[in-house]
Amino acid sequence: MTPFNAYLSSSIQAQLRSSWGAHFWKGLAAVAIAVVLAIAYYPAEIFNWISLFTDAQNMATFAADFMEPNFEDWRIFLDKMLETIYIALWGTFLSIIFGAPLAILSSSNVAPWWIVQPVRRLMDATRAINEIVFAILFVAAVGLGPFAGVMAIFIHNLGIISKLFSEAVEAIDPRPVEGVRATGASRLQEIIYGVIPQVLPLWSSLSLYRFETNVRSATVLGIVGAGGIGFVFYESFRSFQYDRSAAIILIVVVAVTLIDIGSSRLRKYLV
Repeated sequence: MTPFNAYLSSSIQAQLRSSWGAHFWKGLAAVAIAVVLAIAYYPAEIFNWISLFTDAQNMATFAADFMEPNFEDWRIFLDKMLETIYIALWGTFLSIIFGAPLAILSSSNVAPWWIVQPVRRLMDATRAINEIVFAILFVAAVGLGPFAGVMAIFIHNLGIISKLFSEAVEAIDPRPVEGVRATGASRLQEIIYGVIPQVLPLWSSLSLYRFETNVRSATVLGIVGAGGIGFVFYESFRSFQYDRSAAIILIVVVAVTLIDIGSSRLRKYLV
């Protein structure tokens, strides 16, 4: 066998070994996922899927009531939908204002580890608690109304914004920062002139994405008294006014769709 053929044979064998190794780990991951799903089958009561068909008559009756939406109180619905958007807008704005500096402090390529780790753990805590839980807490603290919803959106998204923004900071090109540092600039000036210009387009895109997500989240905060259209929907549904509930759902869908279209077009210009 010539040296070239020997090299070719060894190269093919090496590729086959790496391929089998990759398939082994992928298969192991698939088995692990299947085991976890099997363990969760009964706790999640997936076996109740049969009720989707055995109770089909009840579901058909329920769906029929939703097929005739009642827009008689559309002005109230629209007013509450706008209130929901305002809640999401202010909650997102506050989370960006406070989340941007926290993102810098939780970026390992900018701040020292003894600052990064405590800030990250604090942000993990705010991100781990759902908006509904925060809404219940703020309703108890400041009373019923939209302000409780704003604070719930703000605190929860503070952790999300800081994480997304810090990941963008950690992915920057270090050369512009080194160039600013070479001029004798301070650490703050390095961040302002070397870091912020690189991440600002992505930060803007992420902010728009979080806003449209928060509009969807804010629609349910009214269920616990934190303002918005959620309270109107909950009261209509609880009183079996399904035609009214259907109208509210349609208004929410249209509003979220319009916001999604608008923010998608804006993101194209920012990134």
